[in-house]
Amino acid sequence: MSDLIDGILASKHRALARAITKIENRSPGYRDLVSDLHDHTGDATVVGITGSPGAGKSTLVDKLAKRYRDEGLTVGVIAIDPSSPFTGGSVLGDRIRMASTTGDMDVFFRSMSARGSLGGLSTATGDAVKALDAFGKDRIVVETVGAGQNEIDIVKTADTVAVLVPPGSGDDVQMLKAGILEIGDVFVVNKADLPGADRTVQELREMIETRNDYTADEAAHHGEEADPVIEAAGGAGATPDDADADEAEWEPRLIETVANSGEGVGELIEIFDEHARYLEESGERERRARVRYAEEVRTLLREDTNRLLEREIERRGGLDALVDRIVDRETDPYSVADDLIAPLEECVEDRERDGVRE
Repeated sequence: MSDLIDGILASKHRALARAITKIENRSPGYRDLVSDLHDHTGDATVVGITGSPGAGKSTLVDKLAKRYRDEGLTVGVIAIDPSSPFTGGSVLGDRIRMASTTGDMDVFFRSMSARGSLGGLSTATGDAVKALDAFGKDRIVVETVGAGQNEIDIVKTADTVAVLVPPGSGDDVQMLKAGILEIGDVFVVNKADLPGADRTVQELREMIETRNDYTADEAAHHGEEADPVIEAAGGAGATPDDADADEAEWEPRLIETVANSGEGVGELIEIFDEHARYLEESGERERRARVRYAEEVRTLLREDTNRLLEREIERRGGLDALVDRIVDRETDPYSVADDLIAPLEECVEDRERDGVRE
């Protein structure tokens, strides 16, 4: 493990590939690996590319990588692919998509399986991004499977989120209202040389103009209840300076591109850079990081708790045996859940009584 970590910190691509494989497969020791790499992260800029299938995400990512390399920056790309229902592996595998940077050792491309994640974002993606960050990549691009309500998971990983919409896609624009609208920092009408591009741009512009009011209403609604996990993380929510921050709130950008020819890619990168400066100068980057870590703690707690509960279920004869008792009216689902969680509650209560609290 130490050799693997040393290899990553020394920017050895073989070590990076092995580490991401270990992370994706959740092999023994992967958590220690990610934990040891954490101190070496925080320097890379992470861009998320999402959008409906056929929007041209892969082509745009290819052109972005090429442009970043032209600027002398190193690049890491994680492409989330649909997963096989039989093996759980990536359907498309390590397919060749980075044609513009083939043979360039400073562009690291990795295709990862969604593994059944509803949002098309593998739970291992965030850890893989950390490995790329610790490796020393300047820019990390995460391309997701497609757009949808659950695709908002990308905000848990990326600093800047670009939503791609193809021309003439009225249904896609309507779908954005269901959830994607709130998470897009940049909206890209790709394939802008096709018919219908002007109408799509206009529809998106109208949606963006109404976004501020919608976001304000949502913030007021959710602000009624404090989040104990975020509070425990140091109060990543509202601050006394929120009023000032609102005045400088990022206005979502709208841009047209033609990824095949590279048209508009330079301007898109300029917007990404502008957003990165905004995040730093406004303090939003740190705030987002705090919220992101709080969510990561939640996820790890859910995974670990589920694993412990599965062991307890097996110790009691398996879930089928418990269901049999419910069907026979010997017990009920709530009572079963209470019984299963009881050992964990007892452990917490014992620690509280002993004064072992952190």
